[in-house]
Amino acid sequence: MVMESQKTPSETLDEIRSLMERSSRFISLSGLSGVAAGLFAIIGAALVYAYLDMMPFDGKRLYYVEAVNSSKWGMNYITFFFLDALFVLFGAIVSGIFFTTRKAKKKGQKIWDALSQRLLASLLIPLVTGGIFCLGLYYHGFLGFLAPTTLVFYGLALVNASKYTLDDIRNLGYCEIVLGLLSLFFLGYGLEVWVIGFGILHIIYGSLMYWKYER
Repeated sequence: MVMESQKTPSETLDEIRSLMERSSRFISLSGLSGVAAGLFAIIGAALVYAYLDMMPFDGKRLYYVEAVNSSKWGMNYITFFFLDALFVLFGAIVSGIFFTTRKAKKKGQKIWDALSQRLLASLLIPLVTGGIFCLGLYYHGFLGFLAPTTLVFYGLALVNASKYTLDDIRNLGYCEIVLGLLSLFFLGYGLEVWVIGFGILHIIYGSLMYWKYER
């Protein structure tokens, strides 16, 4: 005689809750992708300091003034910052795809579906808008406002996309927005604040997410 195990009401509710969560939220996002993005951001910032021959929190020298007057390693500042940004962006995207795909495979979930497409669209709208806004700031010579602006728009993108993924992303977005707004009043330390926002906060939140959802 085969005995069938009976599920308790709480177990049944947990299964229903899990199914609803999977159908409404992209939960395959890996915390390790946040850690990797933070590390790439710190490496990119370290290259900037090396290029400008500066140390962090050197209040006597403004990084955006030094950048305009710098020409090192056979590159003007425009070429260097473009390549540096490309390195950070490429590293963050590739590592994000790798870790998130790996997590999705372990959970038997799809990495690309209608839900992930909505998540990407919600993320890109503020990011593209912020990118164009930053180009306008650069065009008019307001270089000191670039770091705060990127943090604010990135935070808005995370908050906007958080309705399709983990709630932790919303909290990270709020931190980025607050940090960006505060840095508007300390423009000389924009690069340091950028490291905190894109580097350290990513590593902290990525580690917390990994500990909470993946370990």
